[in-house]
Amino acid sequence: MNKQIQVAIDGPASSGKSTVAKIIASKLGLVYCDTGAMYRSVTWAALDRQVDLADQQAVAKLASQIKISFQPGTPDQRVFVDDVEVTKPIREAAVSSNVSTVAAIPAVRQAMTDQQRAIASRGGIIMDGRDIGTTVLPNAQVKIFLVASAHERAVRRYKENVAKGLDSQSLADIEAAIKLRDQKDSSRKVSPLRKADDAVELDTTSLSIDEVVSRILSIIEKSR
Repeated sequence: MNKQIQVAIDGPASSGKSTVAKIIASKLGLVYCDTGAMYRSVTWAALDRQVDLADQQAVAKLASQIKISFQPGTPDQRVFVDDVEVTKPIREAAVSSNVSTVAAIPAVRQAMTDQQRAIASRGGIIMDGRDIGTTVLPNAQVKIFLVASAHERAVRRYKENVAKGLDSQSLADIEAAIKLRDQKDSSRKVSPLRKADDAVELDTTSLSIDEVVSRILSIIEKSR
């Protein structure tokens, strides 16, 4: 296994990116970077500090000032903004409904991209997000683009929220929110969600987590 390998996994919300990335990172001894959690952390910080999300300059300034860090945790890695743990708050509805707005701000994306590239420069990494293969790590040796139906992704998110004890939106509301986020992420001017030309597309709608992991591991093995 090439310990310097870079694996980029992109795809829309709840397509399974983070789940499979964490498993693969553990199996291959790679560093895992949850870029979505970074944008959620900026969004949480802005809401917590009552920064007007329409004020792009203020949000970008905040993004450049806060320190986002990760620590091992069970079952999920722990996320911190400065010294405050935000592992659960960044998954709540208020953040989910606003993160696309924050992530569309060019200066915020640049600040996060700089941090993500710095993390990747330290060694073998698997990173998931929406613009990893196209923008953050364009030279990654392995690029995967995961897709799944909006309904299936909503079901996954609903079950995940219930399991984590988060505020429970209805399945219909979650599906509507996912479709809206897909539209926002795909149409933003800076680093929109799209499949890199050299990425392998994998539809996870009817696949189990183990099946997705197995297929990606096979793709990584063939890249050696």
